[in-house]
Amino acid sequence: MSLYTGRVRSYLIKNRIPYVEEPHATSHYHKVVLPKAGGRRGIPTIEFPDGRVIRDGVAIVDHFESLNDNLHSPSTVRQSAVSRLLDAIASEGLLRPCMHYRWNHDQSNREFLQFHFETIYKDHSNPSKMAADRMQEIRENVNPAWGVVPETHDLIESMHVALLTKLNQHFSKYPYFLGSKPCIADFGMMAPMYGHLGRDPKPLALMQEYAVRVFRWTERMNRPEPDFGEFEFEKEEYLSNDEVPETLIEILRHFAVDFVPETNAACHAINKWLQENPSVESGQEAKRFLTMCHFEVDGVQISSVAQPFRFYLLARLQRIYEDADESEQNSILNLLKSCDMDLLLDMKLTRPVLLQNNLEVWD
Repeated sequence: MSLYTGRVRSYLIKNRIPYVEEPHATSHYHKVVLPKAGGRRGIPTIEFPDGRVIRDGVAIVDHFESLNDNLHSPSTVRQSAVSRLLDAIASEGLLRPCMHYRWNHDQSNREFLQFHFETIYKDHSNPSKMAADRMQEIRENVNPAWGVVPETHDLIESMHVALLTKLNQHFSKYPYFLGSKPCIADFGMMAPMYGHLGRDPKPLALMQEYAVRVFRWTERMNRPEPDFGEFEFEKEEYLSNDEVPETLIEILRHFAVDFVPETNAACHAINKWLQENPSVESGQEAKRFLTMCHFEVDGVQISSVAQPFRFYLLARLQRIYEDADESEQNSILNLLKSCDMDLLLDMKLTRPVLLQNNLEVWD
């Protein structure tokens, strides 16, 4: 049911890495794992047999990619840039539809969510009440923080149905985002598109009605085999000649409609916060919920949390561009311009975000 766990679970399955999945509510988790996870109660968190702990799905995938000879990281510049861009969008750009479809469709989702939340509190005296109270807190406090309010519901739903249509067109031609082999973008997108939007009853029904190819992709991503028998592809590989297909560019154009203005507003809001808080020390935790930002999408005003983690992820795209030679930079820039994403290359925080001891911290 966890959004971000979808990324890691899929990676482990695809790479046939054995694991045991446990709830983050056991005494072992609180006493042994949580202190090593920076004290932040977040999932996914992985504990290795030797006691090491890594918290956060991005860091966990990074770890296994380093051991896996970067098997799922495209080596060509355009595909590498797109893969990292989609990974950032997956983590930060689909929170509104995830939260809206989970929490604002009570008739469809109530029993499903109540059951799963009760499992988190199974050791408490009244898990039903604990679950109900937590669910109400999310509806009242977390949803508005991410801009999920009545005034934005129509926009969220229209954009999500349009996204499903564009994703469905892409996955009718390709089993994965960049061909017949999953890349970092595929695992990243499994976070929102499975945990919330491809498993909760209401959005799952929408996916199965409007985008059966997208639903097939979520199935494919949760199976160790390639599972692309309905296609003509014979082996797992990325598209040749650093190709980024037009169907994927159309998806990126769709994402740009709200991801670019939100990122721009978040960048200004966080940099303003940094200017007003000059005493923040290097190594101090960069809180996920730092400040608010305000922006407009299709005439709708939206207020949302400005999260530094967005820029930790975007820095990966920006480094690919900065490390490329002039010809490669032109190729990346032209690609980003074609999908209205080129402005992201200049959206940077005045102080970078680093990962230390399982926490995001200020440089």
